[in-house]
Amino acid sequence: MSAEAPSRPWLTIVGIGEDGISGLGDEAKQAIAAAEFVFGGSRHLELGRPLIKGEARQWPVPFDAAMSAVMALAGRNVCVLASGDPFFHGVGVTLARKIPLEEMRALPAPSAVSLAAARMGWALQSVEAVSLHGRSIDLIRPLLHPHARIIALTSDGTTPKAVATLLAELGFGSSRITVLEALGGPNECLRSARADAFSLENINPLNVLALEIESTSQARILPLTPGLADDLFEHDGQITKREVRALTLSALAPQRGELLWDIGAGSGSVAIEWMLAHTSLRAIAIEVEATRVARIGRNAAAAGVPGLTVIHGAAPAALADLETPDAIFLGGGGSDPGVLDAAIGALRPGGRLVANAVTLEMEALLIARHAELGGALSRISVARAAPVGSMTGWKPAMPITQWSWEKS
Repeated sequence: MSAEAPSRPWLTIVGIGEDGISGLGDEAKQAIAAAEFVFGGSRHLELGRPLIKGEARQWPVPFDAAMSAVMALAGRNVCVLASGDPFFHGVGVTLARKIPLEEMRALPAPSAVSLAAARMGWALQSVEAVSLHGRSIDLIRPLLHPHARIIALTSDGTTPKAVATLLAELGFGSSRITVLEALGGPNECLRSARADAFSLENINPLNVLALEIESTSQARILPLTPGLADDLFEHDGQITKREVRALTLSALAPQRGELLWDIGAGSGSVAIEWMLAHTSLRAIAIEVEATRVARIGRNAAAAGVPGLTVIHGAAPAALADLETPDAIFLGGGGSDPGVLDAAIGALRPGGRLVANAVTLEMEALLIARHAELGGALSRISVARAAPVGSMTGWKPAMPITQWSWEKS
């Protein structure tokens, strides 16, 4: 890009639907016709072909997220064609990270989600939207609640069947799946089936799913509050129990866009629930036992957060070169002072650290750090009703000492 920014937008991003140029406004048509260079996928370029007078350039494979070809033409008259709304899981988001807003203009068309909601007669504000395009279908799991309405973007014609199979496996087999194919174009088609009786074939690769969720009493539903039931996780006993986990998540106080380190992650339950709190949250689980590393990956997928990063290694060595965290949870293997010191040192200013102790050795370490650095020290005790002979009594779990601290 030149040292002096252009005085007017040189890049126009045009959203185009399956109806092609007939669905475009005059401004969009003029932008395509006036462009020296027009970028897009093969389908987009074909849809816009009647208007393209400049040089048509198809996106490279694999896709260049750096947008090198576009950036090299800064200051020239450039147009980018994209599906529907370029800022809904689209190329507009990628371009906006590279190019100042004053140097670009966007002319969106209706997104696939908007079109699907209109075809289904659903209030758009009440719909859950998720993109499964090039991503794991496990991302849909946290959205599966009775009577939920979900619109899902897909990768190809195989995704609908895969989603139907997953719903049936999780106890949502009676859910209605509507496959909306080639929305907005001359080949538009809507077909529906129950998840547990899904037999639709020859599905157009360009499709969107509208899901009307119904559940059985055995359905695997992930509640919206922290403190998921322990049996929703695979574990070998090394798990922060649900009541303590809920209090731990409260102390960690996740905020949008933050990164958590879960050191000595065990089953990964804390990192997983951290990510479930909001889709912008990220986590790294650090675990030394190989069997637990594999288990954490399975738990993350089953909870609908397949993006959890799992590091196989022992702290503090395994912490080297990791991205600076906004929050750290230390639940297992923290009795070595070197681990706690490394965690304190790695935390960003203003970040939060929460450490739970079961053993006297770890408790002594946390008491010492509390005396030195301040923060809050809590004692958590949980008892559950259990049989005592022919009667019932309280069976206490091991008490937890919790230190929470914010780095200044």
